[in-house]
Amino acid sequence: MAQAPRGARGIEPVLVVIPTYNERENLRPIVERLNKALPDVHALIVDDGSPDGTGELADELAEADERVHVMHRTEKAGLGAAYIAGFRWGLARDYVTIVEMDADGSHAPEDLPRLLDALGDTDLAIGSRYVPGGSVVNWPKNREFLSRGANLYSRLALGVKVNDITAGFRAYRRQVLEKLALDEVASHGYCFQIDLTLRTAEAGFEIVEVPITFTEREIGESKMSGSIIQEAFLRVGSWGVKRRWKQLRRLLKLS
Repeated sequence: MAQAPRGARGIEPVLVVIPTYNERENLRPIVERLNKALPDVHALIVDDGSPDGTGELADELAEADERVHVMHRTEKAGLGAAYIAGFRWGLARDYVTIVEMDADGSHAPEDLPRLLDALGDTDLAIGSRYVPGGSVVNWPKNREFLSRGANLYSRLALGVKVNDITAGFRAYRRQVLEKLALDEVASHGYCFQIDLTLRTAEAGFEIVEVPITFTEREIGESKMSGSIIQEAFLRVGSWGVKRRWKQLRRLLKLS
């Protein structure tokens, strides 16, 4: 297995974790774009037993390119579990920066250099659709309404000043992931992003948002479902109540 490349920017070497489930048609193009945008970056494809042959294609890409690595998981256990497995893989191999990126092309690898540049002055850089300069392309209005509503709900419930807390294109310094209690993260779907953002903020790390263009996938089906939405709604509400109660208790002790 190839060793992580060494760099001198304070954020290198960099590993991009790409979870996959039935993304065979999207995988090769996204890896090629990543290699073109940042030739020194490594990619870890975490495949959850895709029946369409995504895992086999990932093995072919890894065989041809030492920058590409593959982790095969035997069941579809959710986005959060796939990312945590990828984080642990990267931390065990001394990567300094670990990136989350979708396989479907919605996150442009060409935007990643700006995320990494921003990480030079912070601990977590989030590729944001909802800050000045950010945008969404080809997204149905109902999906954009749902996304904006989820972000507003999360901000109000949790009091975390992040405009796109559900965003899945982000770069972490390893110190953040080392400090967070990853074993305690039970979120499976897109709520996972809210969960880790909240934990990062509560641990005292700095977060910055970088504008990106989010483009709706052209091939394949979205993994969004009613159960994922329900999980996020219930968990965020529960976290919000606990967080506000802690804040109230602190104020009462000070008064």
